[in-house]
Amino acid sequence: MDNEHLNQSAASQRPADDSKEWKLIEKVLLEVQGEQRRTRRWGVFFKLAFLVYLFSLLWLVRMPADGLDKAAPADHYAAIIEVNGVIAADQDASADAIVSALRDAFEDDKAVGVILRINSPGGSPVQSGYVYDEIKRLKQTREDFPVYAVIMDLGASGAYYIAAAADEIYADKASLVGSIGVVGSGFGFVEAMEKLGVERRQYTAGEHKGFLDPFTPEKPEEKAFWESVLKVTHKQFIEQVRQGRGERLKESPELFSGLVWSGEQALEMGLIDGLASSSQLARDKLNTEDLVNFTYQPNPWDELISRLGTSIGSGIAGQVMQQMQLNNQAPVLR
Repeated sequence: MDNEHLNQSAASQRPADDSKEWKLIEKVLLEVQGEQRRTRRWGVFFKLAFLVYLFSLLWLVRMPADGLDKAAPADHYAAIIEVNGVIAADQDASADAIVSALRDAFEDDKAVGVILRINSPGGSPVQSGYVYDEIKRLKQTREDFPVYAVIMDLGASGAYYIAAAADEIYADKASLVGSIGVVGSGFGFVEAMEKLGVERRQYTAGEHKGFLDPFTPEKPEEKAFWESVLKVTHKQFIEQVRQGRGERLKESPELFSGLVWSGEQALEMGLIDGLASSSQLARDKLNTEDLVNFTYQPNPWDELISRLGTSIGSGIAGQVMQQMQLNNQAPVLR
């Protein structure tokens, strides 16, 4: 069979340009090309992601692992410890983080005092109480080592609880100070569930194990019990503030009512000792211009894992569950 005959045979077997078979072949080829382009784009993306990961790792390795600023500027300096955000076990302003920084500062021979720089709405009474007690204990180990608190924008509730342990408290004239009270809040969805036709099924062992559940009717005796818990916590808070501030407090009916005041008003009420910044305190009280930040930072490896979000899903779920617990059960200093 010659070449001409072969070409004619092949041409006779080739589908027509407008046939269904030819259109199907074109569609398959276009999809293959599109898939190849997508594969190349994803390859570039993952390569870039790996480079970002690598550079982040190298950058974090260069950070100090203990969270301290090692660049000590002078022979003596003021130790700054930040108390920022909500005071809770899993936050930057956790008791463990603050106490670790305090212990480092008290053990540093070049540090001449601590300045707590506070900007917090409060939080857990347990965490705040832990820090308060540790400040009192540490002051006994180094009696010539003063502790000052400086309230920035906000020093309320649990944050003021911590500040009350300091030798003196300062703020700006426009700072918000106080809120000496306790709150335990939640929601009630009983009527909403009835309208939606949803049935609540809860199984407990213990008569009051499910109290504060937002999907069951509130019982008067359980409400009274919960209010008594909040009152006891509030009383503890008041006692610690009185112990820390002593005769400087100007007692009034509103002082422990949960209200918040400006820095100028707080000064008149004895909640603070003056209006000053942390730099001014370092100069006037500690005779130094130099400040070293002792605020605890997490280990860089832990920080890397957190930033890369290796467990985003579980983290979000944990936050949601914890927030539900806080809203419905745990008392909060506010």
